[in-house]
Amino acid sequence: METDAVAIIGPQTSIMAHVLSHLANELNVPMLSFLALDPSLSPLQFPFFVQTAPSDLFLMRAIAEMISYYGWSDVIALYNDDDSSRNGITALGDELEGRRCKISYKAVLPLDVVITSPREIIDELVKIQGMESRVIIVNTFPKTGKMIFEEAKKLGMLEKGYVWIATTWLTSLLDSGNPLPPKNTESFRGVLSLRIHTPNSRKKRDFVARWNKLSNGTVGLDVYGLYAYDTVWIIARAVKSLLDSGANISFSSDPKLTSMTGEGSLNLGALSIFDQGSQFRDYIVNTKMSGLTGQIQFLPDRSMIQPAYDIINVVDEGVRQIGYWSNHSGLSIIPPESLYKKPSNRSSSNQHLNNVTWPGGTSVTPRGWVFPNNGRRLRIGVPDRASFKDFVSRVDGSNKVHGYAIDVFEAAVKMISYPVPHEFILFGDGHKNPNFNEFVNNVTTGVFDAVVGDIAIVTKRTRIVDFTQPYIESGLVVVAPVTKLNDTPWAFLRPFTPPMWAVTAAFFVIVGSVIWILEHRINDEFRGPPRKQIVTILWFSFSTMFFSHRENTVSTLGRLVLLIWLFVVLIITSSYTASLTSILTVQQLNSPIKGVDTLISSSGRVGFQVGSYAENYMIDELNIARSRLVPLGSPKEYATALQNGTVAAIVDERPYVDLFLSEFCGFAIRGQEFTRSGWGFAFPRDSPLAVDMSTAILGLSETGQLQKIHDKWLSRSNCSNLNGSESDEDSEQLKLRSFWGLFLVCGIACFIALTIYFFKIVRDFCRHSKPEEEAAATLPSPESSRSKTLQTFLAYFDEKEEDSKRRLKRKRNDDHSVRPPRPV
Repeated sequence: METDAVAIIGPQTSIMAHVLSHLANELNVPMLSFLALDPSLSPLQFPFFVQTAPSDLFLMRAIAEMISYYGWSDVIALYNDDDSSRNGITALGDELEGRRCKISYKAVLPLDVVITSPREIIDELVKIQGMESRVIIVNTFPKTGKMIFEEAKKLGMLEKGYVWIATTWLTSLLDSGNPLPPKNTESFRGVLSLRIHTPNSRKKRDFVARWNKLSNGTVGLDVYGLYAYDTVWIIARAVKSLLDSGANISFSSDPKLTSMTGEGSLNLGALSIFDQGSQFRDYIVNTKMSGLTGQIQFLPDRSMIQPAYDIINVVDEGVRQIGYWSNHSGLSIIPPESLYKKPSNRSSSNQHLNNVTWPGGTSVTPRGWVFPNNGRRLRIGVPDRASFKDFVSRVDGSNKVHGYAIDVFEAAVKMISYPVPHEFILFGDGHKNPNFNEFVNNVTTGVFDAVVGDIAIVTKRTRIVDFTQPYIESGLVVVAPVTKLNDTPWAFLRPFTPPMWAVTAAFFVIVGSVIWILEHRINDEFRGPPRKQIVTILWFSFSTMFFSHRENTVSTLGRLVLLIWLFVVLIITSSYTASLTSILTVQQLNSPIKGVDTLISSSGRVGFQVGSYAENYMIDELNIARSRLVPLGSPKEYATALQNGTVAAIVDERPYVDLFLSEFCGFAIRGQEFTRSGWGFAFPRDSPLAVDMSTAILGLSETGQLQKIHDKWLSRSNCSNLNGSESDEDSEQLKLRSFWGLFLVCGIACFIALTIYFFKIVRDFCRHSKPEEEAAATLPSPESSRSKTLQTFLAYFDEKEEDSKRRLKRKRNDDHSVRPPRPV
């Protein structure tokens, strides 16, 4: 810089890059590095610092996708305490978090240049041996990396079950050896590593040949040598572009640095500002060329275009490439350059790698974790219940446990492909049921490695632990005393509600009356004394239900009304029959408590099981006053409290209630479950064992073993199970609102028939009354005329139609006989 440099290639470490980039900013001198690839070296903070190789951000993204591809969730990071290694691991943590993975432990080693003995490395490796995760990421430098693997081999950490992933330092070390002899790769066998991908090209092959000739094969060429060569060409092209633009290269003094002349030994006053530095930097970042490393081009964020990596597996015979990673398509076994012309496809089904030889020589992908502390038996917490002991309980005062939950857990463990050494530890005093929130919380504090039992999966608990797949469905229900309703001689009335009975009966009368009106003048069956006519109306209407041929004895209008009424009656009758059948075959239970809504609106006391989450749920979610809640400890206390009226109902989880109802009669579940959940086993957050146990529980369900365990412990009954056959009377009754449409249709038909009939009879009456009016000699007063007309109409209406016609005909004949002859 004292000699007025226009660009600097370097530095080789991120530590130096962070320091010198501030000076490059001050002097407007571009600084290009193919080794200082720290993701935190942002172009916004350091505009004159340019990374000419892919940032380690992409390296960490590739490793994160590899971890996700193999199904691991926890990893351990081993790195030096320098900017590059530390910031790289930070970027890895961010990438893993987006894939539901995490770094469970960070093992920090001293700087690479100050490590003189393996003591610090051994201490960290011993710690790692006792941890759960077996996936170890080594982000360091060649010197430290070699020491790590040498000590790991001595400690037996390169055997079956371990996964080691080394960053690009390992491939750089192996490539620079040209190649390393097999004895030098022994400490790395089974390790995965990555190398920046450079496409195979003639230009690259020719350069490697010239390099080997120049060095006589004594110095290997790694990928960073290719990037160094391309970096020189980037600067050369930028200089040419600057000169071709007509610019003159000039420098000027920096007043800030000139004032510091003579201070210390840095001679800062000799440094000058590159006047064309900004323009020159722009030519650099706008470079587009084909180099030894492939297409060279910078994106707007100054990252390299199309970053990609080779994924390497160290094997007995050296190294073997198992695939590629590119920012375009993720993991593949096809070179990235052949995929760039296709649309990006990052779906899981499109991610592929070839088989790997893992540490220990196995080709089976390690599960990536073991039980901590070198296989110590898992401490499994079990509730020492005072009631409902069929689910889990102590065996005869010993420390052994048995029950439904225990059998499910043991059966699931047997289905896992690896041994799960464990021991059960009781929680509680056995005199009362323990608090299950405290029980589950002991997993987070390390008291238990997991807890097993009748543990409800609720939101509050899922925030602190991971649950397995539910092994039994559950949910809160209301249980209350009930009485049977079908032991009564009036059971046949229950299918209809009172309004339904009233409207149905009214329509029988209405339809009968309409038929009487339509048929009274023309049908002899509808004539006679009033008592006879009333009986005829009722009999004709009701008999339609049983004798469909009755409509054949009436007129056309009457037949239309009867057909519609018959249709309505048939539908109502079939519904009545189905409802009555259901009522008489299914036990009908009566209780003032219809469900949770009735419970909330009432003022009665509510029982709950000691230790259950039902208490907090009723207070927090249902807003039931705490003063209304009564804690109960056993099924016998349930029955006693319900029978003597201490509580109006009990709220508890469905499995407990089913077991209670199998022993005590006279009670039933009212309404539906108003929460939906299940019971599961709780493990620490992100525990891989929870995933494997969930898979095992699903297997138990699919093979029928889960149901067999359920039947063994929970399928018994000492009385008829009201719960399974309960039918709420209200739900079985036929309500008026379900049939009002039918009644409306029938009513409209009656109205139309009456209207037609009314106009017909008025027309006939007018024809009948006209001759009589002409025969009248005197005109009465209007009032008496209207009265006489009404009386005449009613008499005409009551008269049989044939008689009216016969009388009218006779009247006309008489008038004709007495009429004087027409004059000639």
